[in-house]
Amino acid sequence: MAKFTAKPADLSKISLKTPRTDWMNTPVEIREHMYCHPAKAKDLEAVEFPNIHEWKPSEADWKLPEGWKETVLNGMKERLEKFRSFHVFMDICVRCGACADKCHFYLGTGDPKNMPVLRAELLRSIYRRYFTTGGKLFGKAAGGRELTEDVIKELWYYYYQCTECRRCSLFCPYGIDQAEITIIGRELLNLLGLQLGWIGGPVAACYRKGNHLGLEPHTIKSNIDFMLDDIETITGVRVNPTFNRKGAEILFVTPSGDLFGVPGVYTAMGYLMLFHELGLDYTWSTYASEGGNFGFFTSMDMAKRLNYKIYAEAKRLGVKYIIGGECGHMWRVLHQYMDTWNGPADFMETPKSPITGTVFENAKATRMVHIAEFTADLIKNGKLKLDPRRNDHLKVTFHDSCNTSRGMGMFEEPRYIIKNVCKNFYDMPENTIREKTFCCGSGSGLNASENMELRMRGGFPRANAVSYVHKKHGVNMLANVCAIDRASLPPLMDYWVPGVQVAGVHELVANALVMKGEKERTTDLRGDDFPEKEGDE
Repeated sequence: MAKFTAKPADLSKISLKTPRTDWMNTPVEIREHMYCHPAKAKDLEAVEFPNIHEWKPSEADWKLPEGWKETVLNGMKERLEKFRSFHVFMDICVRCGACADKCHFYLGTGDPKNMPVLRAELLRSIYRRYFTTGGKLFGKAAGGRELTEDVIKELWYYYYQCTECRRCSLFCPYGIDQAEITIIGRELLNLLGLQLGWIGGPVAACYRKGNHLGLEPHTIKSNIDFMLDDIETITGVRVNPTFNRKGAEILFVTPSGDLFGVPGVYTAMGYLMLFHELGLDYTWSTYASEGGNFGFFTSMDMAKRLNYKIYAEAKRLGVKYIIGGECGHMWRVLHQYMDTWNGPADFMETPKSPITGTVFENAKATRMVHIAEFTADLIKNGKLKLDPRRNDHLKVTFHDSCNTSRGMGMFEEPRYIIKNVCKNFYDMPENTIREKTFCCGSGSGLNASENMELRMRGGFPRANAVSYVHKKHGVNMLANVCAIDRASLPPLMDYWVPGVQVAGVHELVANALVMKGEKERTTDLRGDDFPEKEGDE
């Protein structure tokens, strides 16, 4: 694959002209930089996925397994019978077009097949042809089409140009959730062995080692030890967390991205400093060392298997409840699926803050509290000593992560925290935040490097909103509560809005946190001088 060299000026030229041919007669063009590489066989074998084989998207023959057509149709039939919502979504659309211009991939590419209504039609047309009387009798005249290898390629190409962000569902008068359709479509493709490397690899790593990055227990501990050294250098305070400790009150689970890469490690340092300051009775696990769930991007069964690891570890350690770190799809999985898959988690207690006494009734079923809820409660009850002037060098805006906003309805807690630890906060335009937030363009397993054009195009609407507050208010920091965002937004900002950095909310908390016994701090967690100390030696 050639190197991605397109400039912002090139990608910002988006044609919205109506194609000359109707969508059924417009064959799919699989372009490089717009798709991810296939998964490695060894990763799919690790979790016993079906029909594992070598194939390349750029080649004509994808080497589909024998009987592939029956596999797809039987898979559809099974899911139509199992998921009533899927059956309803196949029947109910009236093609009003309310969703058409709400998808970030359509806005960034101008490709009509990225309109949610048409993306759904790719699968709905198969449903009509094989599962409705009209489609069986009249075929294309009734909106049905034959299932061919070219149709499979089209499904694969466009269902991996959907990040399952669910923004379109907000505007659908019937509540059709395209993400649920994409999930089913991806499950059907997974039955044929057509999985992505950026999904299959993390799934296998999480299944075998407890986290998407495949970090061994000693690596997790040594990475955190490096963070502890940095915290001590900056604050003079030595933090001493515990690992795999039975009898702890709380199990803390965070995305593995926070244990490895920048800027996620600064967020993890924030957790460590906060918990130490509180004297919290908690432990990390090197077994359930992943909050995210890439299994969710392959099949419900795989997602269930990975989700179970967290709860099995909580039971083994005998904790009272779980605090979860800043993650995106961990929280959608938790709020929308966990209780059906592996609940109820009645071996634990309803979470109650040992610092404020607040009972988190909203976590009564899952026994798991989001760190932003936990910290906002601390601030509201005056339990933290904060000096927001330490973040005066930052002008901050907040990106609502799709899964925490639309998946669990968390809008205000992160903003409340930021406004208490930073003096300069500016929201992006109202139609791009909270429930209407735009996706980062790289969620649901698309955060690879070979599909960079797709990512930059998909993230264009979000970047455009950041650019607005960057130009109007001088915003230079994009805060968020999602590990995928912390990985995907830095290159997006470098491409579209240079000068804007990316941070987890708890990095900003740690900057402002005045710890007992700390030395005179001169820098933030990144080693940048605090504003009042700028220029000093």
